[in-house]
Amino acid sequence: MIKNPNPTSTFTPSRWRRIFCSLFLIAAAVAAIGALASSRAIGNQQGAAVSSPPYAANKIAPWVTEHTANGQQAEFFVVLADQADLSGAANLPTKAEKARYVYSTLVDKSQTTQEPILQWLRDSGIEHRSFYIVNAILVKGTREIAEALAARPDVARVEGNPVIHNDLPSPGPVEESPSQPATIEPGITYTHAPLVWALGFTGQNIVIASADTGVRWTHNALKPHYRGWDGVNGNHNFNWHDSIHDSVGNPCGNDSPFPCDDFFHGSHTTGTAIGDDGAGNQIGMAPGAKWIGCRNMDGGDGTPARYIECMEFFLAPYPINCTPNEGDPTKAPDITINSWGCPPVEGCSANTLQAAVEAQAAAGIQMVVAAGNGGSACSTVEDPPAIYEKSYSVGALTTGTDNIASFSSRGPVTVDGSNRIKPDISAPGTNTRSCSNTGDNAYTTASGTSMATPHISGAMALLWCALPSLRHQITDSRDALNNAAVHIGSTQCGTAGPPNNVYGWGRIDIAAAVGTPSPTPSPTPTPTATATPSACGPASPTPTATVTATATPTATATATATATATATATPTPTPTSTPRPTPTPRSQPTPRGRPTPPPRP
Repeated sequence: MIKNPNPTSTFTPSRWRRIFCSLFLIAAAVAAIGALASSRAIGNQQGAAVSSPPYAANKIAPWVTEHTANGQQAEFFVVLADQADLSGAANLPTKAEKARYVYSTLVDKSQTTQEPILQWLRDSGIEHRSFYIVNAILVKGTREIAEALAARPDVARVEGNPVIHNDLPSPGPVEESPSQPATIEPGITYTHAPLVWALGFTGQNIVIASADTGVRWTHNALKPHYRGWDGVNGNHNFNWHDSIHDSVGNPCGNDSPFPCDDFFHGSHTTGTAIGDDGAGNQIGMAPGAKWIGCRNMDGGDGTPARYIECMEFFLAPYPINCTPNEGDPTKAPDITINSWGCPPVEGCSANTLQAAVEAQAAAGIQMVVAAGNGGSACSTVEDPPAIYEKSYSVGALTTGTDNIASFSSRGPVTVDGSNRIKPDISAPGTNTRSCSNTGDNAYTTASGTSMATPHISGAMALLWCALPSLRHQITDSRDALNNAAVHIGSTQCGTAGPPNNVYGWGRIDIAAAVGTPSPTPSPTPTPTATATPSACGPASPTPTATVTATATPTATATATATATATATATPTPTPTSTPRPTPTPRSQPTPRGRPTPPPRP
């Protein structure tokens, strides 16, 4: 059972929620489904047809039909036909304006269209919960209730809320790190993030959100970068949410009032995006960025409702123990890390999460999504949200090389009939060293597209820090990263591209996207680049890299943070729906000729 984020819902809230947010809650109604004798009785109570017309069954997902057989009850989404039109957000120039517009439009649409159904659910004592990021209501009920709701003309479809068992990567041995590592982590170096740091751009003023198994917020490499930490006190309001309300035996419990990681996965991925303990553990792409988090999995088990709840929180964060009614869209993150899936084979409908993903994009939030670990066959990018156009989907390279990892899922996307090219881009994803949840100074290694994904989240943070004109212009920003990528051809799953269905546009090169020259080997370990002043970072170089003569290439002294041929110089404020960037020739050594330290074992 899921806690109640909306006063019109009747899923039972926690005791603390009643204490702290009583103005936004109602007492839970006792389910009285057994009193509903037939669909005729249901139809009479709702004022709809007294029996379900034949077409109503066509609106009900097979999972719902299966799990409501023989009088069983199941949780399912009642998705309304009238969904919000968010196209007006594209013409708004700033993130704050986009976010406010999207949030208010979605909330208004849900409030004006859901009330007739909500009233009937309340009158009937049926457990339910209202969502706004997708105009839908989560209901717990029988087949008769599902059919009666599907018969309504204002209902588009009825989809399941299955428990999804994510096959998350397993951690390697845990190490405590009292001493300074020899160098920056190989995946960070191979994507050329240190060259961008040398310009003074480390992700300042950018917020990255983790949707995962949670985060160990007290970890030495994470705590200094938590938006809720001011150096003295922790404030989790607007910075953390827990969508796990009904777990049994979970080490984080339910409704955790502070960030907690029940596995290791969320701490690890967050670390790769922003981690740095200031003592040599340089594990993150954008150590100057801040992070917030939402736990959307119970030890790896998610549901569409948990996923959507976290996406609502990111669109407009709200205080601990409160509801989306107190959401503040100006506190939304810039970028989210999503190393999880919702497989149709486990009952997740292909389009259940699509509206939520598109709403975040409309609000200027870039969802970066793991392509999945279903390779090496083609058309194995098959799980939402990786399949969607608005998701920036990431394939995994064998770290230190430009070879695709054997497990990395390939396109094209066929599950929704789109034949869409996926993944969009690739990043290092094997033997990645990052944070463990077992201690504040603990690290571990893992492999998966989960590990590649935060490399791209961090790269986007660096791009937006160095080139503020691109900030929250989703299409132009993706074009900039795609054009600057090291293109790697493959005909395994279609044409060689770019893009292609194995590597997408290729390996991320964030230095090229920002505008530094292609790196060349040099015996000099000192970065000497200068930077053009920017609203994001300092004008003078402030490298934090622990460099070695054999591991770090240097940029030339005239590098600037001005977009060159890799990015649109004056991006249009209105992202277009399906453009593909045109590869821009640039002088660079072959991918394998770039100096990089060997992968950590």
